[in-house]
Amino acid sequence: MGSNYQPTASKYANPQGMQRYAAPSLFQPHRVREAIRDAHAKKIPPLMGYYSGLSSVPITRFLAPFGFDVVWIDWEHTSCNVETMTTLVHEAIFMSEGRTIPFVRVPGHEHAAIGYALDAGASIVVPQVETVEDARKVVSYAKFGTANNGTRSAPPFRLVPGLTDTPYDGVRSVWQNVNDQAAIMIQIESLEAINNLDAILTEVPDVDLVWLGALDARISMNLPGGFGLPNQEPEWQAALKNFDDTMKKHNKPRGGFSFQQGEALVKDAQNLSFMILAADVKELSNVEQQFLAAKALFEGSK
Repeated sequence: MGSNYQPTASKYANPQGMQRYAAPSLFQPHRVREAIRDAHAKKIPPLMGYYSGLSSVPITRFLAPFGFDVVWIDWEHTSCNVETMTTLVHEAIFMSEGRTIPFVRVPGHEHAAIGYALDAGASIVVPQVETVEDARKVVSYAKFGTANNGTRSAPPFRLVPGLTDTPYDGVRSVWQNVNDQAAIMIQIESLEAINNLDAILTEVPDVDLVWLGALDARISMNLPGGFGLPNQEPEWQAALKNFDDTMKKHNKPRGGFSFQQGEALVKDAQNLSFMILAADVKELSNVEQQFLAAKALFEGSK
């Protein structure tokens, strides 16, 4: 395609975006598991979104009409409380009129945190899943009913009978439906987790999506963080191959960053069903460069 690559009319024409996967009420999570499966099967493009690292309600509200497919709300590495996290989720869903699906990265594996995020209407990103037992607990905390080994408590005032509790399939209960709506993404963030990934995906099939947390994985291996660098250490390359081989073996959707454009973005999309294209922290970091460039103009004129 060359350097003059321009997007052409897509076979994925879908102006509604993620609205097509909305539940009967926006108080329910979207049918996110279905959307991820469709993206993985190339029926639709990858779910494309931005990373919200500042827990800012005004920024989330401002970006909601943009129509991103997803937003990653980082509750793990910010000081926001449950109420702020819930507000961020609601802003993303309601102010986008259902076009944006919120994912919340929860602060750990606690039953309560997972429940709060799901009750708000989000799907979840769970960090530092190391073992089969970790994954089993996460899925148990996220599901209703013993048929799914679920231990999640039903939120009595979240889904109002006759108003917001209509099941999308019209057959099963709303709780059974919700089990099939909200998605679970796990983060693999250490060499131990990479080595255990085959067993995790074999024993815990309800994991919907996997994200390799390269920064934490490298640090756990006593390597430099290596942000955006072509890290070629033999032990790192071996770990990447193990991860890639395992993901291919299980044909499991994966997520990742792609701050690329044009052909490079298309190439990344070949392996990703969930792509983070932008980040509030990254975009605001550009302000420093604008300031330094402006300051240099005047300093050079002295």
